Amino acid sequence: MPELILPTVRLHARFLECRDEWGPGPQEDGFGVGEDCDLISSQGFAAWVDHRTRLAHLAGTPCPEQPHGSSRWIVEDGDVLGGIVLRHHFDDDLGQIGYGIRPSARRRGLATWALGEMLAEARGALSVDRVLAVCLAHNVASARTLERCGGVLEGVRDTERGPVNRYWMTV
Repeated sequence: MPELILPTVRLHARFLECRDEWGPGPQEDGFGVGEDCDLISSQGFAAWVDHRTRLAHLAGTPCPEQPHGSSRWIVEDGDVLGGIVLRHHFDDDLGQIGYGIRPSARRRGLATWALGEMLAEARGALSVDRVLAVCLAHNVASARTLERCGGVLEGVRDTERGPVNRYWMTV
């Protein structure tokens, strides 16, 4: 049975296996990985995990210099299957929810399940009626996931990552 957990150093090797399965790129949106993140060294990984978990604990605290969000890993039997994040600020390009599922764990409904869990969290964490979620325009599976969870397509917008579908989801 899958579960959503806070990022943890305990699963460093499993996280790297997940990341290595699909390689770096936009699918890492659910993990909150930046270009300058050191995920290989124990110290760098621990600092990154500390940052992600601090953001989760501070979520909702106003701080214009450091927007907060709720990061979770999708884990089953000790394996990191993916990640999902609920941004507690509005991001017109990335949306407020981002997720990624490793290729070997796709087509099991994990993204739909995790998205439903994060929408429930958004109800309590954000003072909004709806959230924006985006996916690359060519990502048909992600578009279907967003639609299954009630996403309504606003349209397509060109971004630095390429064209994205913009979906509004009621919380």
